[in-house]
Order: sequence, then C-alpha cells, then structure tokens
Amino acid sequence: MEMTGSSRLKADRDTVWAALNNPEVLQACIPGCESFESTGENAFAAEVGAKIGPVKAKFKGNVELVDIVPSESYRLVGEGTGGAAGFAKGGATVHLTDIDGGTELAYEVSANMGGKIAQLGARLMTNTAKKYADKFFDAFAEQVGGKLDDEDDTAADGEGENAA
Repeated sequence: MEMTGSSRLKADRDTVWAALNNPEVLQACIPGCESFESTGENAFAAEVGAKIGPVKAKFKGNVELVDIVPSESYRLVGEGTGGAAGFAKGGATVHLTDIDGGTELAYEVSANMGGKIAQLGARLMTNTAKKYADKFFDAFAEQVGGKLDDEDDTAADGEGENAA
C-alpha cells in the first residue's frame, strides 16, 4: 500500500520538527496508541490498538528514524505484529517546507501487511489508513497550533482510487 499527503500547519518549521521528534506528542496523536517510548537514539517502541474492518488487534512494534536532515526531513522505518491479526512493516518519509504563515508537512508512506489484515483487500486497507492519517494530522495540528487556511489534508493513495 502506498499513500501520500500533506498538511499545512500554522507553526514554524522548528516547532513542527520538535513535535515530530517528541514521543509524548506522537503518542497523543497516533490513533489508538497506548505507548510510544524511546528505546535509544532515534529508536522507539510502540503499542497501538487498531480496528481494520472486522479485525481488531493490538500491534507491538519498533520504529527507527533514519536519513535525518534536522528541521527538514527524515524517514521512519518500522514493523509490528498484531498476533493472529497479522503483521505490518513499512516506512514513511516526512519532509518539512517553509510556507507563508507556517510549515507544510508532506509525507509518503509505504506499507506491507500479512495475515488476516492482508486478506481484507486493498480498498479497505487504503480507506482505513487514510482515516488514521487524517486523525493523526488533525491531532498533530492541534499540538502545534492548528492548520493554515482551514484546509483539508490532501491524502491520496498510490493506486489511483481517488482519481475517479
């Protein structure tokens, strides 16, 4: 599954960067996140409860930040297991750009899933991922001072489903 999107935030780039690297902020913003703790430099352990269609699971996993360009971008890579529900692994690239009145946060996500969740179908997975991304960015915007221009996030999947 592939997904891209962006959010225009009222905060300056350094504020957004600091929030993106704060485990407490991230835990507060990730839907269903029960814990998000540092396990070393640029490494985190997370526990997240998720419901995808009829499948409910608690995923435990690890995330590492790599290719870090301070106050500009990083890539996060991670994997997690949800018991009988299956597993997920993938990554995301986050890029910050100065814009008039704030910062644009753009992201590209790629993920692979296996087990029961992989059997649910690409459309359900993509729609669920978009809902989770929207919830994350709404909560993240609140943490850093809100969105610019009351805009809607521009999340899209890489399969062209929203191009119709």
